[in-house]
Amino acid sequence: MEQNDLLRLIGLCKKAGRLEVGEEPVGSACRARDCRLLLIADDAADNTVRRAAHFAQAGNCLTLRLPFSRDDLGRAVGRTSCALAAITDIGFASALAGRLAKADPETYGETAASLEVKAKRAQERRKEQLRHEKKLSAPRPRAGKASFNDKPRSSQRPFSKSFRHPAKPGTASVHRSGKPASPGKRMRPSRAGEGKKQS
Repeated sequence: MEQNDLLRLIGLCKKAGRLEVGEEPVGSACRARDCRLLLIADDAADNTVRRAAHFAQAGNCLTLRLPFSRDDLGRAVGRTSCALAAITDIGFASALAGRLAKADPETYGETAASLEVKAKRAQERRKEQLRHEKKLSAPRPRAGKASFNDKPRSSQRPFSKSFRHPAKPGTASVHRSGKPASPGKRMRPSRAGEGKKQS
């Protein structure tokens, strides 16, 4: 029953897209440092075992010799036969190694302990990243509304090109000729003789 549970877990890992099956995909995953645990079938050929050792060295990952035949492992992943597989998720790798260690602590205990430590570190990193993302997405406190006096002087009164004499408070602005300036019109300077009575 325990063996069926382990094979079921490997099949679940494959359905989740966290398992690479076959020599080439396993080698690519190891070279890309995506492999967390390299699985080898119990009756795998010696050449396959040597290649798996090279893959594990290149990807700096752990290896496990499973107590399953190539046919058993193949059926678990939807193939007729499978000698090599690579788990790319640390949670699945730790769970599988932990179950194997319960059945055979001497053979799998050290690998299971190492993967458990890595899984805890990965979980802590995920939690820290979530906290960081929450902190970034939290709304910032709104600053108080700025008063009119806080604005720069240039924005308080825009520069006007039209020239007007400064008027006293309560009086209309006056043109040089003495006539009141019409609002919105540009004033012209007075001409010589304008505004004088002709004799």
